[in-house]
Amino acid sequence: MSQELFFKVREISDVDEDTLTAVINEMVTDGWKFDAMHFAMRESSKRPAMAFLVFTKTETPE
Repeated sequence: MSQELFFKVREISDVDEDTLTAVINEMVTDGWKFDAMHFAMRESSKRPAMAFLVFTKTETPE
């Protein structure tokens, strides 16, 4: 029996520890597996302007 792989990307504009932790915990609780985190930076700042969290889920088709 084969499984399908699904991806979900969450865009976060308030990039801080509490927000990132809350989103990761929410998605993992919903059955998604955390896969990657990517940041979009501003030239004038050392802090990221945005974060993109990537999650995956495998499901068996019915």
